[in-house]
Amino acid sequence: MLPVLLAVLLSQAPTAPSRQQGVPIGQGKTLPTVRLTAPAGGWTVDRMLLVEGTVSDTTIDPVVLSINGDRYLMRTFSGRFKRKFPAASGKNVVTLMATNQAGTARAQATSYAQIPPVPLKAILTSDTQGVYTDLHIYEPTQDSVSTAKAGEASGPVLDLKKMAHVYWADTESPSGGTFFLNDQGDSFDDPAYGPYLYVHRAPPKGLYLIATNYWPSGDKAHTVATLNVVLYEGTPQELRRMVRIPLATPGTTRVLAWVNVLGDGKAKVYVPSQDPAPKGAWWPRNLDEAVKTLTTGGVDSEG
Repeated sequence: MLPVLLAVLLSQAPTAPSRQQGVPIGQGKTLPTVRLTAPAGGWTVDRMLLVEGTVSDTTIDPVVLSINGDRYLMRTFSGRFKRKFPAASGKNVVTLMATNQAGTARAQATSYAQIPPVPLKAILTSDTQGVYTDLHIYEPTQDSVSTAKAGEASGPVLDLKKMAHVYWADTESPSGGTFFLNDQGDSFDDPAYGPYLYVHRAPPKGLYLIATNYWPSGDKAHTVATLNVVLYEGTPQELRRMVRIPLATPGTTRVLAWVNVLGDGKAKVYVPSQDPAPKGAWWPRNLDEAVKTLTTGGVDSEG
């Protein structure tokens, strides 16, 4: 009898609330209605694609947006959302998803962009409101990679301090890349889901480093950051990688991916958390040391 009583008591005992995992969902119990007022479909020559619409359940914040499979999170304001995103050359399939207690509603539109292909794009989002997962891009320069000195091991050497650092406080890319601040409503500094965006329409050859710097606020202990990297979008050489990584320690800098642009529509991607260490003449031999330098504060990555 005692085991039975114990089982009944345990089943009735309140359970401690668990931290919500993933993107928050709305509180409504009726399936929401989603409307996309833009894009309206058809053809465009604009490099930026406007996504705008409404969701009937105003407690849904954010909505999840997919453009050709690239994941974005958009804040809602009284059930409305609006933001421009870099368009891909050719077909752009825009899917908007809004989730509450009753399930997920979707709306979709397709727009065709007559624009040159985008060779390099990086999109960073997080799954938690009230945190900063700032995007940091390190671009190649003429001096960032050098040959080995006499007596050293063979192979090129990367000097991280000589790379060009592009981020929220310095959005001017020396090589012509475009860094988009986290535009949400009227705010460009919203501690939330992102997206943080970087696009380069003519990336010079060389090694690029993509990293994030994590700063939670309030009672937020951790989040999951999602990076989408797209190379030569809209061409037969198109390459896509997605990286999902947990972040928990305030001030943490994490290297998400290396991108080696080789030219002529060719590039290599190395994700330290997923791939074996790269080998070959295209890669500097001191990548591990460079990562350690960045993550231990040897290079300015604050923000």
